[in-house]
Amino acid sequence: MKSSHICPKCGGGNILRIPDRPGRHVSGNNIYTTTFTLMGKIPVIRYVCCDCGYVEHYVEQRRELEELRRTFG
Repeated sequence: MKSSHICPKCGGGNILRIPDRPGRHVSGNNIYTTTFTLMGKIPVIRYVCCDCGYVEHYVEQRRELEELRRTFG
């Protein structure tokens, strides 16, 4: 969905990217890599099919993926 903009479930093309909002301190869609949540926040971006409601989640920045590997790998 992220690259194709096509829903893998229903084939629809009405896809929205829901970004993390800057300044938001607490969210169930973030991954935290430290106990100091404001310091180690990795945003998880959602893509939503507006035809069927299917949702996919992505960490979009390469450096954030590397940080997750260092922390949890």
